[in-house]
Amino acid sequence: MEKHILERIQNRLIVSCQALEDEPLHGSALMAKMAMAAEVGGAAGIRANTAKDIEQIKQLTDLPIIGIVKRDYDDSDIYITPTMTEVKELIDVGVDMIALDATRRKRPNGETLEEIIAYAKQHQQTVMADISTEEEALYAASLGVDCVSTTLSGYTPYSPQDAMPNFLLVEKLVKSVRIPVIAEGKINLPSQAAHMLQLGAHAVVVGSAITRPQLITQAFVAEIEQHTK
Repeated sequence: MEKHILERIQNRLIVSCQALEDEPLHGSALMAKMAMAAEVGGAAGIRANTAKDIEQIKQLTDLPIIGIVKRDYDDSDIYITPTMTEVKELIDVGVDMIALDATRRKRPNGETLEEIIAYAKQHQQTVMADISTEEEALYAASLGVDCVSTTLSGYTPYSPQDAMPNFLLVEKLVKSVRIPVIAEGKINLPSQAAHMLQLGAHAVVVGSAITRPQLITQAFVAEIEQHTK
């Protein structure tokens, strides 16, 4: 019997392979190659955006896929799998896990977090709750999600605005939440990823530091300029 995704990613690295429309590497074929490169490098899973990208990625790798759909709505700040529409798209393309914004903010179209999670679970979907605070994690866990991820820490106005990964939040969550805690967000160094696992994180997601060369380049340029002025 094949292992559940949470077993497959335990104590391992998940690589987030995403490029939005305004980014140089935007395109499903490129993201599929990026996922393939991540697998060669030893990644245990892929986090990917849009059904189209996921379809392409599935053709090049057998790694488990955590699927999201980023979509902007005028009536809400939520954009990671914000409505039932995006959940259905991910179910149709066949992902191993659906990740969604599980903050308590107002959702588009008057939909609620409770009904979206319930719908996903009715369709036997494993659900990752992207949260920004301990309170959000505890509430998402009470709704029956399978794991929580610190993806949104620093990306909501009421969570700590820090350039560093939120080690403290992960440390708190592994003690207070009874489901796996995935560390994600602002993890730019291998040592930071390893430290998250030492704190008790179930797995670590790294995106920009691996898959967004324009941001990696900017970091090098900024450091060089600082020391050559």
